[in-house]
Amino acid sequence: MSGVPEISAGEARKLLDSHSAVFVDIRDPGSYGAAHIPGAQHLSDDNINEFIASTPRDAKIVVVCYHGNSSKGATMYLQENGFSSAVSLRGGFEGWRLEHPFEGK
Repeated sequence: MSGVPEISAGEARKLLDSHSAVFVDIRDPGSYGAAHIPGAQHLSDDNINEFIASTPRDAKIVVVCYHGNSSKGATMYLQENGFSSAVSLRGGFEGWRLEHPFEGK
């Protein structure tokens, strides 16, 4: 999926620290429950419509999956639904953990 905007774990960290983005984690509930980026919301087929309805379209959204692949599709879906500032986390949660090993949950 070329053309999907991505950011690095370092860039994501700056957004997290400045509270200037909404982090959504699309991994399965067990993986999310075991560890996730602090403050990340779990997003699934069960709550995506509610998220879309309740989130301002101009919000910066960082989409997190396992390794940065599935998040590209989710980012495209969010962009198609009006979230032009949605981005995928390059390397996913595993990339985040490599750069921030003692953070998550």
